[in-house]
Amino acid sequence: MTQINKLKILNDPIYGFITIPNPLLYDLIQHPYFQRLRRISQMGLSYLVYPGAHHTRFHHALGCMHIMQKAIEVLRFKGVDISKDEENALYIAILLHDIGHGPFSHAMEHSIVENVNHEAISMLFMDRLNADFDGQLSLAIKVFKGDYHRKFMLQLISSQLDMDRMDYLKRDSFYTGVAEGNINSDRLIQMMNVVDDVLVLEEKGIYSIEKFLMARRLMYWQAYLHKTSLVAELMLIKVFKRAKDLTQKGIELPCSPSLLFFMRHKIELADFDQQVLNRFAQLDDFDIVGALKAWQHHDDFILSRLCRMIINRDLLKIKLSSEKFPAAEVSEWVARLAATGKVSPAEASYFIFKGKIKNQAYNKSAEPIHILKKDKTIEDVVEASDQLNLKALSKPVTKYYICFPKQLIEN
Repeated sequence: MTQINKLKILNDPIYGFITIPNPLLYDLIQHPYFQRLRRISQMGLSYLVYPGAHHTRFHHALGCMHIMQKAIEVLRFKGVDISKDEENALYIAILLHDIGHGPFSHAMEHSIVENVNHEAISMLFMDRLNADFDGQLSLAIKVFKGDYHRKFMLQLISSQLDMDRMDYLKRDSFYTGVAEGNINSDRLIQMMNVVDDVLVLEEKGIYSIEKFLMARRLMYWQAYLHKTSLVAELMLIKVFKRAKDLTQKGIELPCSPSLLFFMRHKIELADFDQQVLNRFAQLDDFDIVGALKAWQHHDDFILSRLCRMIINRDLLKIKLSSEKFPAAEVSEWVARLAATGKVSPAEASYFIFKGKIKNQAYNKSAEPIHILKKDKTIEDVVEASDQLNLKALSKPVTKYYICFPKQLIEN
């Protein structure tokens, strides 16, 4: 019988060669649940702004696993005891941390299912995989949930300076071409240590941390919250609101069976049995793009128009401001749109709406980034830094937006 070599080497444009450390990790990567991530874009509809941003959650998960290997190597070199089982748990947890993302990642997080975030769905997938793999993921799940006694292990997976953020900043910066987001992940990892089971970074790495936090702030404004990708994603949410409304009125819309299931049913976390989880696992970006292409020809004016606008990148106009937009401005646009006779005042909300976005590079109320000073004391990075801008980065910045048609809808 032919033996499959499960210790594969993959070529990554960010890090060079990535190795799969053991056969279990290989089998998890080969599982259909994980392979689905090849068809889930990392940055939603950002490719409408940055044409290179077509990388996937699959890319990102492998990158996270790779830098986790580097982090474990550094920590062991510094005398941190990490057993083989703990090492494996860290690899599994970081590899699967995003497995619950739905189509277009964050863009549709609450459109397919109701009030269920991707972390909760990731947990459901991990539990299912643990059953399939005879309990080999149990320790990884314990770490992922924060139930393991060694706190630093969760910090490597989910904190304000974790492997997830280190990879996505470097990767998203590369694929978008937004150079301001590039960080020195090698330097940050080399500065890591563990004191009393808490992850710390040595004081000499403080400038790299400052650069990391500034890069995160700039990537949010220039990429993740770029106004064009923001309006496209808001329009996608409106498409699925309209599609669900029509479906629940008994109007048949052509789409994949799995997508149709989620449009017909209101699915909350308590509804996620094995059948629903498997249906969710069938969904990816291709279901959504296929639906948009089909629905752009539908008889419903709102649905077809929104779909055409996304497909052809003829998007709504979006304005950003540090001040709230007055309700009178929205009312004026609604009245003008309703006067065309294409939509009612109530339906105008599909094309005219407002809201707000928030950017906070560092959250002082969350688990801090701990700096290990030369005198062995530990301090929050904001207090340890001599840069006043770090204090500014810890304050949330809110911007308000209003979206409306570039011109009144024409025949």
